[in-house]
Amino acid sequence: MLNETDRRLLRIAYEEALSGFKEGGCPIGSVLAHGNHLVSRGRNQRVQKGDPIAHGEMDALRKAGRQKTYRHMTLYTSLSPCMMCSGTIIQFGIPRVVIGENKNFGGNESFLRSKGVEVVIADDPDCIALMERFIFEKPALWNEDIAVHEE
Repeated sequence: MLNETDRRLLRIAYEEALSGFKEGGCPIGSVLAHGNHLVSRGRNQRVQKGDPIAHGEMDALRKAGRQKTYRHMTLYTSLSPCMMCSGTIIQFGIPRVVIGENKNFGGNESFLRSKGVEVVIADDPDCIALMERFIFEKPALWNEDIAVHEE
């Protein structure tokens, strides 16, 4: 269940996703927060920076800089995290992830839960609609982002 802080921070993740979309990239945004305090925000910048691991979650974590602990933090992401980002969540010990949507891409919620991470799916209509639009308009870029190779 989302509280007011969750809704506010997830909205920021969505705004990051929308900015990425407007820049010609993949619309996936993320926020790292400690309670109601925003630590950092980021977006998928694979296209913009030519960096294959610049996913939204990775960008937010990079912008957060070194942290002594992530034990009391929440990662907000507009789209369910891929295995690379899920592994990073586990590696850093982030205990809670709020996911805007998993309709367009069913990430690794079961894996995260199996490692003790609290996973909250928001089913946010704006996150769903933006990703649907992106997949429809740029299917080749979407397939590249999720490493689906067309022969």
